Amino acid sequence: MLSPFTLVLTGQSLIHHDVRQVTDEGFAAIKERVQQADIAFTNFETTVFGRHGGWPMKGSYFGCSKPEVLDALKDIGFNALALSNNHAFDLGPPGILSTLEEVAARGFLHAGIGVDATDARRPGLKAVGPRTVALVAMDAGPGPATMYAADATDRCPSRPGVNGLDVSRLFEVDHAAFASLAGIQKIFRSNPMERANYAQPHDPPTLRSEGEIDFYGTVFRRAADNRRRIVVDEANLQDHLSTIRRTATEGVFVIAYLHHHHWEPSWREVPAWVQALARACVDAGAGVFVSHGAPVLQPIEIYRGAPIFFGLGNFLFHLHEDEVNWSSPDVWKSVVATCRFDAYAKLQSIDLLPIVIGGERMLDANNYHDRIFPVGALGELGTEILRDLAVRSKLHQVSIDVDKGCGIVRYQQ
Repeated sequence: MLSPFTLVLTGQSLIHHDVRQVTDEGFAAIKERVQQADIAFTNFETTVFGRHGGWPMKGSYFGCSKPEVLDALKDIGFNALALSNNHAFDLGPPGILSTLEEVAARGFLHAGIGVDATDARRPGLKAVGPRTVALVAMDAGPGPATMYAADATDRCPSRPGVNGLDVSRLFEVDHAAFASLAGIQKIFRSNPMERANYAQPHDPPTLRSEGEIDFYGTVFRRAADNRRRIVVDEANLQDHLSTIRRTATEGVFVIAYLHHHHWEPSWREVPAWVQALARACVDAGAGVFVSHGAPVLQPIEIYRGAPIFFGLGNFLFHLHEDEVNWSSPDVWKSVVATCRFDAYAKLQSIDLLPIVIGGERMLDANNYHDRIFPVGALGELGTEILRDLAVRSKLHQVSIDVDKGCGIVRYQQ
């Protein structure tokens, strides 16, 4: 017989240090909360340097971790990991294989990468008590085409990689700007074959009309006004939604996950295409939608009874000493969300614990690489985090009550 259950969701875990030896009481209290959940989820924002080896696929923002960090996540209490993100391919296909091997060996519910596209698209399944929980995880980039998993064809072998949601960036510009761009290409006598080189390692962009121009790998469209758009490939989207639909059979609770770096000018805001995608995933049968990418807290929505976390920021955010561009306090503040569901997987409430990575005293310091673990945000800081989230979530028709440094969303069907 099915019973009520709890789901804990946190910000992403960009983890390079083994935090099992940390004895801080504030961190211990967070771990206790995570460990009490039936399902505890985070995004594993790195790749494992393990038995299969690998080599750096990036210069800046490269990151890999020893397998022991997975033991640290397990010690915190996590039992579900999304693997689809911009760091998953930092060691190339060997890192994908090592990550799959080490995550599976520890029994995590996981999804988002695979030995080929079919495997990467496959949902993770895990029995949690009498209930089956599924995870469908995808990444929308931007990233090189080579990081995404591919099935074998007559011409090419398969490629281990990330489960990709196919999106493209399109800039709509007014007539004057469009003419200027076309004039620049004319001055330098650029031809389509030359411009295609600048798209690599992507495939050259496909132009949809005469009013579009490939400007060295970026598509501009002539329009009345200037704006930036992210266009989701409809056929690819339907493939992902079909996976959710097939998985959401009786008794299976589906977590739908998206990682992306197509941020708005204010990264605290949620792009319209992400809002539409989240609702489409719920329409297809997902019981919850969660996203990371923008390293800051974004609003919460409840759609058709399913909680949507548009961005939970960071939970662990381990930086190297030479990474000094993370001065925004918002990067270091987030919440731990505990979702409570009844036996029929209907949302009852969401508890929100505000946290700060490294502690409040470090927020104004420059020692970003010393901020190894989160603690509860107490007093005024915690109230400030929750009230700010409440103001932005109210725009999505979600009411967050703030009392004594804790937040709660009470939901009635």
